[in-house]
Amino acid sequence: MPKCKGFPVNSRKIVSASGAIKHIKDGSTICTGGFVGLCHPEILTSEIEKTFISEGRPKNLTVVYAAGQGDGKEKGINHLAHEGLVKRVIGGHWGLAPKMTKLAVENKIEAYNFPQGVISHLYRDIASKKPGTITHVGLDTFVDPRVSGGILNKKTTEKMVEIIELNDREWLFYKAFSIDVALIRGTSADVDGNISMEKEAALLEMLAMAQAARNSGGIVIAQVERIVAKGSLNPWMVKVPGILVDYIVIAGDGDQWQTFGEKYNPSFSGEIKIPLDFIPKLSLNERKIICRRALAEIKENMVVNLGIGLPEGISMVANEEEMLDLMKITVECGVTGGIPASGLSFGASYNPECIIDQPAQFDFYDGGGLDIAFLGMAQADKQGNVNVSRFGDKIAGCGGFIDISQNTKKVVFCSTFTSGRLEISIDKGKLKITREGKHKKFVESVEQITFSGNYAFRNKQVVLYITERAVFELKDGKVVLAEIAPGMDIKKDIFSQMDFEPVISKHLKPMDESIFC
Repeated sequence: MPKCKGFPVNSRKIVSASGAIKHIKDGSTICTGGFVGLCHPEILTSEIEKTFISEGRPKNLTVVYAAGQGDGKEKGINHLAHEGLVKRVIGGHWGLAPKMTKLAVENKIEAYNFPQGVISHLYRDIASKKPGTITHVGLDTFVDPRVSGGILNKKTTEKMVEIIELNDREWLFYKAFSIDVALIRGTSADVDGNISMEKEAALLEMLAMAQAARNSGGIVIAQVERIVAKGSLNPWMVKVPGILVDYIVIAGDGDQWQTFGEKYNPSFSGEIKIPLDFIPKLSLNERKIICRRALAEIKENMVVNLGIGLPEGISMVANEEEMLDLMKITVECGVTGGIPASGLSFGASYNPECIIDQPAQFDFYDGGGLDIAFLGMAQADKQGNVNVSRFGDKIAGCGGFIDISQNTKKVVFCSTFTSGRLEISIDKGKLKITREGKHKKFVESVEQITFSGNYAFRNKQVVLYITERAVFELKDGKVVLAEIAPGMDIKKDIFSQMDFEPVISKHLKPMDESIFC
């Protein structure tokens, strides 16, 4: 019988990792929780890999996950990336799992990319035995079945998204399916299987996944840090009731990291508040210029979402310039308030004010609750379309980008004008390009539509594209040059580095000089 903290635990639910994995049958559909490394049951996915390598089972699995789960190398979903182990993957973000992406590109697995929020809602609809999820999210993007329906390769043929019409409107219908196994994670479990999450940085969709598996006739395996006595958990702290949990696996001492970047940061889970003077100041480079200009779009009491990558710097600049109190920053995983962490701790926030589950956060987003979102941009074209999800054989995936960008009142895409060894200098408040980037960001036609300019135009959405040398806006379905940085030549530094010529605003003005000081 397993032991924890020196006392015996008498529960048939508590098993070893290998004992739990024995209950996953060949051909099962499994779902895994996680956001980068937050709440990902790393011990369980690692054990599946070990068992497959040594025993050739389980095999032919369908793997479902909402947010990207991995470290870009070995962890998370990468553990499951073995030919024969996986048959099909339905994922929200692929970029953190290069091993799985390789299988998709090589046509060795069936592969789908659906919006992160849609998948988190699909779990709830599976739990309630609805036929699927009906939503506007994904219309006119690559997820739209008139484009690719989220299908990523030739091996994948089954259509899982349909166009339907309700109340004289078009909607996307994402088909439901059964969940055989849910792999979830929490902090504490009592011997009845009640799970609390007090040391986690997010709640994600652990409850929805567990309910989906249970009501599909499947099983729920929970990875936890510790076992506590029956009745010792405050019922308000229990996030997944024991009636849903079949097996509990106890992580070894130090084996359950809060994120893939930090073993445990108490300010992520609300245990303590920390002073924010540790957050570094950005040097005056192209990134800081973009973040400063983006910050000018924020008005008092705005509800904000900051995307991964360059937009993360906006909170750093806001902290430096004492503007954090103007806004409420949210993260799609369910966090409100505080400052988002970066890198392998992305998804967590320092000093959060509130943590709700991910499906609820996307309910709020989908209904237009965000006032403004700042997102990255890899490519933009003359129709205002943006691509962040696929570049040739490189599959990044959309993650929550579509859910967020389609539904916020104002969306601001933040990017350098070109990429690949771009270098700038600033002299007396004027910008100079000392070395141009190798790759153009503004292209004739994006490789994949992750954000539709036409959809935004029809829905009267405010759209900006902020770079270090110019600001563009989407007007009447066209990309319009609205601002230019001091020191820039419009033909040499802007038009020559674009594959199309934008409309020049009648009110073209210089970017605020204070940005360059």
